[in-house]
Amino acid sequence: MKQGLSQKELAFISKLELREKYFFVRDDIRSNFASDNEMNVYIHRLKKKGRVIKLNKSKYFLVPIKAVGQKWSEYPFILIDEIMNGEDYCIAGKAAAHYWKLIDQIPFEFLVFTPKKYGVMKIFNIRINFKRKRKKNFPKIVERKIRGHKFIIASKKESLQWK
Repeated sequence: MKQGLSQKELAFISKLELREKYFFVRDDIRSNFASDNEMNVYIHRLKKKGRVIKLNKSKYFLVPIKAVGQKWSEYPFILIDEIMNGEDYCIAGKAAAHYWKLIDQIPFEFLVFTPKKYGVMKIFNIRINFKRKRKKNFPKIVERKIRGHKFIIASKKESLQWK
C-alpha cells in the first residue's frame, strides 16, 4: 500500500521543485525543520516512500512529483558527476566509447575511475562500476556538458581501446 505525502514533506519538496533543485544537500532543506533530528526523520520517510535517493554521504536526489508511479530517469553522466561532487573521477569504458559514437551499443554498465571509491552502485536501473585508480594513471580526460551540467570523460583517442 502506497502512502501519500504529509504537508511538511510536500512543503519542502515543492520548494526544491520550484527552484528546480533535484540534487540537494541537507543545508538546502534545513530551514524547513526545527531540528536536525526532525530533518533526518523526514528524509528517512521519503527514502522509504521512494521520493528521495541517497547518492553519497551528503547529497540526495529528489524524484520529481511529476514522475509517474515514482519511475524516473536521469542522465547517467549527470548522476555520476553529482555522486563524485564534480571532482576526481573519469568516465571510461564502453560508456565513453558510446558517447564518442565509436560503438552503437548502449552500455549496460558505466565504468568510472576514481581514487576515492570502489564497488558497484545501482541507481534508476543504471549500473555504475567504480574502479579505484590513481589520478596520475587516469586516461586523458575532457570536460563536456550535457543539459548545462559539466562531466568528465575519457578523450576520444583514449576511448578507442574500448571500441
